[in-house]
Amino acid sequence: MNKLRIALQKSGRLSEQSIGILEECGIKFPNGGGKLITESPNFPIEILFLRDDDIPQYVEQGVADIGIIGENVLTESKKNLAIVEKLGFSSCRLSLAVPKEIDYPGLSYFMNKRVATSYPNILEDYFNLHNIKATIEVISGSVEIAPSVGLAEGICDIVSSGSTLRSNGLKEVEKVFTSQAVLVSSGSLDPAKQLILKKLLFRLRAVNNAKENKYILLNAPNDKLSTIEKILPGMNSPTILPLAKEGWCSLHSVIRGDKFWDIIDELKEAGAEGILVVPIEKMIL
Repeated sequence: MNKLRIALQKSGRLSEQSIGILEECGIKFPNGGGKLITESPNFPIEILFLRDDDIPQYVEQGVADIGIIGENVLTESKKNLAIVEKLGFSSCRLSLAVPKEIDYPGLSYFMNKRVATSYPNILEDYFNLHNIKATIEVISGSVEIAPSVGLAEGICDIVSSGSTLRSNGLKEVEKVFTSQAVLVSSGSLDPAKQLILKKLLFRLRAVNNAKENKYILLNAPNDKLSTIEKILPGMNSPTILPLAKEGWCSLHSVIRGDKFWDIIDELKEAGAEGILVVPIEKMIL
């Protein structure tokens, strides 16, 4: 049977979240015991567990059909791969940082300075864009220590909360690149594998749509319906059901999570009562 081969990072936060979203898609597979390749018993997919910076090469050369990596790894690799889907997790940024005691004047600070990073291609493109001439010191790890040991006057590294920078006496001064997990492909799949990928994308989008939205139920007087409908358009329009109470109805709709509290305030002001919000497990559009 034809199987779609997907490459995942073998350890770390991206690995855990990639495995998690596949499991939310109902895809089962044994994971553990240090195995680097496994198959799903209920979906035509085979999984390779690799180092994150090896995944672009495996996908480009057709060893893996698709892969889940960070946009930062994809861009740094300069491999000829297409982003099939942005997955919305493992968000981070690649930023420039300098010692906290520096009175930072702007990007001109880095002119003719040494900057340590594990992302030389991204950083070089950024400096070229802003006409900054600097020496890029390429190191594979422990980038934050470079200024304190005299290797560089600044660094460019992945930042999530910024706590690692602060603990090493650094401060973030410029955002160079924003990243999230992406599904990538070389674009050379045969028709059978394209069909499997299409089914996988359908499941991924259903899971992510559910995370971004909430199901809401509320009661409202009939004379307030037109106002409330404008607040709650839903996917097409709200579902409206009559209540046993004279002159009242129940409305059911879907709202985006990022607008949730603003919409709730508007609904209350418009006369809505008994508002119930329910998480959505899957959302098929």
